Amino acid sequence: MAALRTVFFCGIGGSGMSALAQVMRHHGHVVRGSDRRRDHGQSTALFDSLGARGIALFPQDGSGVDDSVDELIVSAAVEEHIPDVRAALQQRIPVRKRAEVLAELFNRAEGVAVGGTSGKTTVAGMIGHILKQAGRNPTAILGGGLLNVSPPQTGNAICGDPGLSVIEADESDGTIVLYEPSISVLTNISLDHKPLRELRDMFREFVQKARRAAIINMDCALSVALGVEGIGFGVDNCQAQFCAENIQPVADGVTFTVSGTMFRLKIPGRHNVSNAVAAAAACSVSGVPVPQSADALATFAGIRRRMQVLGTAGGVTVIDDFAHNPDKIAATLSTLKEQPGRLLVMFQPTGFAPTRFLKDGLIAAFAAGLENRDVLAMPEIFYAGGTAKRDISSRDLIEAISGKGVNAGFYNERAEIARRFTEEARPGDRVVIMGARDDTLTDFANGILKSFAS
Repeated sequence: MAALRTVFFCGIGGSGMSALAQVMRHHGHVVRGSDRRRDHGQSTALFDSLGARGIALFPQDGSGVDDSVDELIVSAAVEEHIPDVRAALQQRIPVRKRAEVLAELFNRAEGVAVGGTSGKTTVAGMIGHILKQAGRNPTAILGGGLLNVSPPQTGNAICGDPGLSVIEADESDGTIVLYEPSISVLTNISLDHKPLRELRDMFREFVQKARRAAIINMDCALSVALGVEGIGFGVDNCQAQFCAENIQPVADGVTFTVSGTMFRLKIPGRHNVSNAVAAAAACSVSGVPVPQSADALATFAGIRRRMQVLGTAGGVTVIDDFAHNPDKIAATLSTLKEQPGRLLVMFQPTGFAPTRFLKDGLIAAFAAGLENRDVLAMPEIFYAGGTAKRDISSRDLIEAISGKGVNAGFYNERAEIARRFTEEARPGDRVVIMGARDDTLTDFANGILKSFAS
């Protein structure tokens, strides 16, 4: 796609889609798009921001896909019943997946690709932030918004030099093998999306493609077992070239040292220490000294919906969190338990097939991470559409978790959960809203926060 083109994004509101759309517009392409959420009046701030960048938005009824469009970009499998896709096929306009287009752009650049089951967005965001602070003017395409960037900017894209790119390499649909990075970062490997055997094969191919260096988590036995030579990082295994030592949780984050350099993060958690060491290792290979990375990360505010504190009212703090698989949930709960205060957690599982696949791990994560005084509430599984087999319910998870001694309840409506939390929360408690893909979760969390202020 070297020549300037007119491209249409079907489902432009997705985090990865909107980020790529912004970058392509920055590079001079004519960008159009549609999204069902915009048609339903949702996520208005996001779509206003895209429109302000010169991206033309249309209803998702096929009306924006005409003979001036060179290419229709979709997020995953082509669903021919979608009017935009149908219009493209009727006019013989090429239809391509987002990952294919991203790989085409990325593989021409000096690129850093971040893969792994957990931590991709935060590590990629940290790398983009460090490189930007170092004056390197990177382009970054992220799966979540940088909190360093204020609205109306979306924060999930840094529009800079196309010759230096930072991306997340997603394994969920197998497209991670399309990327040919100069530097690859493997954060970890655990069960999510696919069986471990498939994940190992994909991640091995991913790290082997690194032209300059592979950055590998030495604390993760499955990552080490890939047998790929690389530069190690860790927080537990200090045989790694980049290792965090003297880790100290503090009220507003965490401190640690790497090779004698003191780091102070504004975001808490041992998992974020690991993320920061991975980012510093990758940036070191890219020519940024460790002390310079430490200075940059001291100003890193985090990623939206990654343990994001929305505010405190009436003595109750409300936190918005993207955790949706067992490892992410365990990391969030472990980090929250480093500070005092009861937890009132709402978790909305994502998708029937993923919930079925991860059921045992989800149950174990909540059973281990919550105390008797804490509260767990679940609405029904979030369903984004399709032909999924609905043979599992959040009620199944709750019954199993309750059987392990956790104060857990199933609710048919989220409004019932809001009422319970509003009535039950006391000063010093923390309300945590967990789940992925459903953008209305943040609105729900803000609504609870507002109720405590009234």
